[in-house]
Amino acid sequence: MSRSATVQALVRRTHEQRVLAVLRERGAMSRAQIAARVGLSRTTLSEITAELIGRGAVVVARTDLDLRQGSGRPAELLALDPGAGQFVGVDLGHSRVRVVIADAAHEVVASGVHAYAASTPWPDRLAAGFDLLDRVAAEHGLHFGALQGVAVGVAGPDASMRRQVRDAFADRLGAPVLVDNNTRFAALAEAMSDEEGATGDLAYVRVSEGIGGGLVIGGRLVPGGRGGAGEFGHVRVVEDGARCRCGKHGCLETVASIGALLAQASRAGAQVVDGDDLGRAIAEGEPAALAAVDRAADLLGRVLADAALMLSPARVVIGGQLPVLAPYVVDRVAAIIATELEAVGTGLPTVRAARLDDEDGARGAIAALYHQSPLLAEYDLASSAERPDDAETWRARA
Repeated sequence: MSRSATVQALVRRTHEQRVLAVLRERGAMSRAQIAARVGLSRTTLSEITAELIGRGAVVVARTDLDLRQGSGRPAELLALDPGAGQFVGVDLGHSRVRVVIADAAHEVVASGVHAYAASTPWPDRLAAGFDLLDRVAAEHGLHFGALQGVAVGVAGPDASMRRQVRDAFADRLGAPVLVDNNTRFAALAEAMSDEEGATGDLAYVRVSEGIGGGLVIGGRLVPGGRGGAGEFGHVRVVEDGARCRCGKHGCLETVASIGALLAQASRAGAQVVDGDDLGRAIAEGEPAALAAVDRAADLLGRVLADAALMLSPARVVIGGQLPVLAPYVVDRVAAIIATELEAVGTGLPTVRAARLDDEDGARGAIAALYHQSPLLAEYDLASSAERPDDAETWRARA
């Protein structure tokens, strides 16, 4: 795309967003009212609204016949189409895919989840994601004729896999696609849930079937130079430990993920085969389960203490299944962080459990699409898009 074409697309996109924002705020309005509100000429406004109607983002709600006084042709009143799915967030996790759909008003209008085995190949995970998206849209009477963008969170840092995911969603939905780590998207969602909003720093770790994380530094979601910021799960914590799926040995994920905890507790005699069993064993004080979780919490605390020492975040947030199954882990981690940081005289971060549920990754993906949060003011789209033209497309359309 040439520079002039990019600028034209950006200007047009800006006009569209202004029109959508007015309709979102004011409800049904005539073209003349919209033009006066956003400061566009009648001709430009007519072109913009025709495009939005053609894409299904806007509909003719009614006329102003019942509001008019005197004669004259009734004016059409335009409104946002409640059936238009404008933004799609997808979280392709290790053992499930979750979809969230939002409308032009940035309101979540539909969501769904589908479980699959952790060993499911990526092509089958993608197929499950598309099937879920189609099913959720059909159940809620939604269409994607006005789709503005898709953001997909994936587990793991593999660039080749991300390209496959991006290309598959772009081909299927015909819209710009942003792909990033699902836990980074979850970090964004958690940061936006704080009363402080995007004003502070946050380190987020998700402990479930896998372990990942994300960083909000200086009010921005930070992907890192190669898109790997926040990979707490692959910090080595045990010398000569078990082999991790990343290829190294002794990573935090090999001792603190839910699968690792189940294996450790089972070997020690606990009757646990899944997360529900583990939660029940913890609640009942089963020694083998508690020992496995205590060790995991201590190692997690040491990793997060090192991160807090280097990055000095205002908040440390622990999400995923572990703090749900064993809430005391949060206090145990907080105590370790306090001990490590008090020794060097630095301030202590607030340590809390995640506020959002399993939708955090998909909701954070949608938040990235809005591109209105200060968290994304300097987010490098090129680091997430694998081709320069993708980043250029996003800059033109965002």
